Amino acid sequence: MKRTKLQNALKGLTNAITRFPLTSVFLFGAMIVNAIDIHGNGDYSKYVLTLIVGAILGAVAQVIFERFYQGNYSRIGLSGGAALLTLGYYLIIMPLPELSVEISIRTLVALFALLIAFVWIPAIKSKTSFNESFMVAYKAFFISLFFAGIIFGGTSIIMATTNELLFEVDSEAYSHAANIIFILFAPIYFLSLIPVYYGKSDDNESEETLKLKADKIDSMANCPKYLGILISYIIIPLTAVFTLILAVYIITNIGSDFWSDNLLEPMIVSYSITVILVYILASRLENKFAQLFRKIFPKVLVPIVIFQVIASIMKTGEMGMTHTRYFVIAFGIFAIASGILFSILPVRKNGIVAAILIAISIISIVPPVDAFTVSKNTQTGILRDTLIKNNMLENNQIKPNPNVPAEDREKIVRALEYLNRIEYTDRVSFLPSGFNYYSNFEKVFGFSMYGPRGESKFAYLRLDDKAMLDIAGYEVLTETTVNIYQNSNANEVIGTISKAGKSFTLEKTTNSEDCIISLVDENDLEILSFSTKKIFERFEEREDSLKEVISLEEAMFSEENGNAAINVVIKTLNMDISPENTYYAADIFILVKIK
Repeated sequence: MKRTKLQNALKGLTNAITRFPLTSVFLFGAMIVNAIDIHGNGDYSKYVLTLIVGAILGAVAQVIFERFYQGNYSRIGLSGGAALLTLGYYLIIMPLPELSVEISIRTLVALFALLIAFVWIPAIKSKTSFNESFMVAYKAFFISLFFAGIIFGGTSIIMATTNELLFEVDSEAYSHAANIIFILFAPIYFLSLIPVYYGKSDDNESEETLKLKADKIDSMANCPKYLGILISYIIIPLTAVFTLILAVYIITNIGSDFWSDNLLEPMIVSYSITVILVYILASRLENKFAQLFRKIFPKVLVPIVIFQVIASIMKTGEMGMTHTRYFVIAFGIFAIASGILFSILPVRKNGIVAAILIAISIISIVPPVDAFTVSKNTQTGILRDTLIKNNMLENNQIKPNPNVPAEDREKIVRALEYLNRIEYTDRVSFLPSGFNYYSNFEKVFGFSMYGPRGESKFAYLRLDDKAMLDIAGYEVLTETTVNIYQNSNANEVIGTISKAGKSFTLEKTTNSEDCIISLVDENDLEILSFSTKKIFERFEEREDSLKEVISLEEAMFSEENGNAAINVVIKTLNMDISPENTYYAADIFILVKIK
């Protein structure tokens, strides 16, 4: 019997590979590229992401074929379309220097929409409802994740035991094992648990064959007893308590804190996701708790989310639109629509909700009404209007003004900080070419982003990437981190040095005022010390201290006596000085010469 189960499992995997060939090829490619990434030093994230996009597109193409088409030509055509879309995505992201916040979020939203489509497509005008296909996918996901976790845990134990008892196992072996199991095995095993739903090819099938298919789908879509108990008697009551708390808070704060409470946005989004997910999972349960939940909670969800969407829209009037708030509002609209549809449509029609979610997801990432375009235009508009109000914009060029009121100053800083965070400052026409938010802000606008001049100072510097460090004549080159802040107190041994039969120790002592690098001999006598505070003092008073890239000459510091020499080179430096707090941080190279 055990052998039969194993054979069935292996047969299921091979069937999944032949059923989803394009997905399997892309997953295998992703595993290979990720293995190269683990073993090498390059950045292969764009290739891995492209292959993952291709794998999901391939799976969606296959379920479209199974539902609406038949014949090899249709299958090849749909697979070819998925491959072309993958190539198009590759051509879009490869010229980019790195995966930006914008590209990453757009990709994640697109992948989410594709996954929902993968679940929804088999239920379009089908005997199978969306609730059934969702339950199948839900169970398959956790089953495949569970088995992948067990296999990885067992593999890790075997490698650890081998490392302890037989021979050394390379630490990268664990990463390679996780790569094979979670990138290749787990997705294919997940696909092996997805049945072939009703489709065009069933038109010519016998009644007996269709009956067997119906029994198989019904069995795979059946809610397990333990999950039914968990949903009905644990999750639904907890959701009811959470709903009561939210309702009481909204009612008691409707005239004050509710409209400005930013904490409530993620809380209500989480609540909405929970209600919608539980509603779909409980759609086939017939106990009293599930029936009351389906009857009451969609109607409760609608007013709660309406209030939050109104509050979020009001905040955009004050703070402008950001991509995060855009998604909060978009999801709120989806949750309101879901609650209304759940209240008026039979449970079997829940697939309409999936279609709405896919549509909203596409709208949110496709210009000109996507989250990033709307956010950029809104924040740029706030910045432009505030500059015009303070006579700081003339002929599309900014004029510095140190006398901007605090409220307008905050608007300028907040808008520009957001545009910088999503890497859009180069798309703002009236900002100078090559504008750097940290280095050029005060020079361009005439005031500090951290407060009035003289009260606060911030600097971020990094060594020029092309700098060549000459290490000839030094015994060691090492790297360490310096952190000087209020109440800091630490002692650390950086490393040891041996020369001419003698041993020396390089130590680091940190307090709230300084960080001292010391070289001591084997008798704990100090040979030479270096105060890192002088690194920060060099840049505190200089007008150009806020420029980001510094040369090797600017980054180098030396301390020397008759016994030794210590050279320190800045790799990166952060400095934040304000009346309330002072913080210094740097990553530095240390070169030590013993005479």
